[in-house]
Amino acid sequence: MTVYAIALLTITDRERYGDYERGFMEVFAPYGGSVLAVDESPTVKEGLWPHSRTVLLAFPDAAALDRWYHSEAYQALAQHRLAASTGAVTVIKGLGAG
Repeated sequence: MTVYAIALLTITDRERYGDYERGFMEVFAPYGGSVLAVDESPTVKEGLWPHSRTVLLAFPDAAALDRWYHSEAYQALAQHRLAASTGAVTVIKGLGAG
């Protein structure tokens, strides 16, 4: 079943984050995921949303997401994101995923 990764990020070093962005699709594409949304200024209807960037990714299943996230290539690339932003990444199951 489909799983989604949601990243809530506050970018603190735009130049270094650009290094992450430039390499992202090459590392992401082989794992069957889709980038569903990237928004630098989401509309908040309720509560607080303390981050400047929201990213929504979809994968066909949790195994595909885990292969991508734990791959050597992504972990090397993610060092740019980790150095250039703060935030959180979470994974949620799609409906019917048990």
